[in-house]
Amino acid sequence: MDKIPTNSAALLNNMYRKIFPQVNKEVSYWERRANEIPDNELRNQALASIQSKRFHCQGGSVFSMLAGDSWKKAIKFIVAYQTISDYLDNLCDRSTSMDPADFRLLHDAMKDALSMESVPKNYYRLRENQEDGGYLLELVSTCQEVMRDLLDYSAVKSRLIQLEEMYTDLQVHKHVVIEDRVPRLTSWYERYKEEVPDLSWYEFSAAAGSTLGIFCIISYALGGKLSMNLVDRIYQSYFPYMQCLHILLDYFIDQQEDDEEGDLNFCFYYPNETIMRKRFLYVMQEAASSIKGLPDQKFHQMIYQGLIGLYLTDSKVNQLKNGEVLTNLLLDHSGRSAKIFYWNIKMYNRWKK
Repeated sequence: MDKIPTNSAALLNNMYRKIFPQVNKEVSYWERRANEIPDNELRNQALASIQSKRFHCQGGSVFSMLAGDSWKKAIKFIVAYQTISDYLDNLCDRSTSMDPADFRLLHDAMKDALSMESVPKNYYRLRENQEDGGYLLELVSTCQEVMRDLLDYSAVKSRLIQLEEMYTDLQVHKHVVIEDRVPRLTSWYERYKEEVPDLSWYEFSAAAGSTLGIFCIISYALGGKLSMNLVDRIYQSYFPYMQCLHILLDYFIDQQEDDEEGDLNFCFYYPNETIMRKRFLYVMQEAASSIKGLPDQKFHQMIYQGLIGLYLTDSKVNQLKNGEVLTNLLLDHSGRSAKIFYWNIKMYNRWKK
């Protein structure tokens, strides 16, 4: 990999020439493996998660540019870990189970994937559908294989697990029976309220639901550039605001789909659209401020702007009655590079079709 990009042209060049082709290779492998899953329900959910959420892997893999010569290893980890995340989210969203113990056991896969010493197990033990042909175990083992190459594992483990545990708690609470979801989420939020006093329970939940901090830490570690101090700075720079922005954008584009499916969507909890717009702008402002002073600051600023550009190009935005208004508002407040990413990705998506 060339040196870490400091402008949008160099970043986009690396994305199209190196990152996306490598991501496509990794995703294609997991898609073939998903097709081999014996159980119909597990196979359908694995394939659906790959086909509808491939761009999660593409976006997350931009962090691989921080890994230097180990960028392919970073992509291998990011694609596998994000595939676990998206697959389990589908399993819980469309679950035949409403058991929080089942959801937590499933998400043990994400913790084990970050722990070299963990022994993968039967994550489906508490549910009826179990025969996945070793798909989930292989995803976990692939992540562990990359983790074993980290020189700074002891420095990164505690922060990685901290981010993963918040992610898992969120997935458990948001997928239980409908009447228990908000009470569980608000009670959980009370434990963290002093750390995030300016965020509502649903904005904190959004911050917990992102994998960006994990991908950033892993990529720096693979590049051999990590210290305990830098791990803490990355954690504080990405959690809560960058991660909150990431997931709010994700939920924003999914509003119509989630409404039709009866899924929990954090955008629905804003009292009105005016307040939602103001809060989006506030989170954007805090996210932009929180990454100042990080090493490779220009790269992290482009991650921030690229998030906005990437999500707002999704075709689902066109189906929303407030889609065009919020798109223009966010692009106007996020800087010139966000608009460059937005129009460039839009043209790339048209070219792919």
